Amino acid sequence: MIADVLTVACKELNEYLFTGTGLRGGRFGLVAMLAVFGVMLPSQNGVEWLRSAAPMLVWSWVPLFLVAGVVADSFAGERERHTLETLLASRLPDQAILLGKVAAAVIYGWGFTLVTSIVSLVSVNAFDWQGQVVLFPPAIAAGITLYSLLAAAGMAAAGVLVSLRAATVRQAAQLLSMGVMVLLFVPIFGVRALAPEARAALLAWLGSLNQAALFGGATACLVFLDALLLTACFGRFKRSRLMTD
Repeated sequence: MIADVLTVACKELNEYLFTGTGLRGGRFGLVAMLAVFGVMLPSQNGVEWLRSAAPMLVWSWVPLFLVAGVVADSFAGERERHTLETLLASRLPDQAILLGKVAAAVIYGWGFTLVTSIVSLVSVNAFDWQGQVVLFPPAIAAGITLYSLLAAAGMAAAGVLVSLRAATVRQAAQLLSMGVMVLLFVPIFGVRALAPEARAALLAWLGSLNQAALFGGATACLVFLDALLLTACFGRFKRSRLMTD
């Protein structure tokens, strides 16, 4: 089973990196993202970029964009290229096909996010040298690693679910892009739309919460959401149904 999952994941990653929408097809977008989140923002914020918890939100958003850019192709692309029938006719179990495609998207999005965070670390030390190398505090480093992984996993599962139902890659990509925009801008504009007193009360309440409990609750919510989306993928992915779609 594990070998089958790895087979599918390696095949997907090869397409992302060399023939699909990853490093080859979306090279400009990746370079732009690396420049913004790896160089520009860290150089402007200096050491605060490493010590503040706020960047964890950034590292949770980055994999959403990265994964959404490739996972739309997972099944809709196979359908457009007329290779879905061949894949479904193979000896690979249903679970291996599904998990392999999800895993590939997670590895792609999470991996590039970690690379970008390392580049940002280099940028801070290069542009705001403190006389010694400054690193992410352990709690921040753990939060970046964990939340970027959970964000990538959630978007990968959601993307596969959308791609299973979408007729074309373009349709799947549009739906995922809209979803990312909603996740990104609704909280921002929602908070800004609050009355100043309500916004101040909300921020004060968040500041009064125990950080360990807050992060623990956020982690539990993300794990639950990821599990729910992955369960929905398994419920939707039926070989016989896909062959007749």
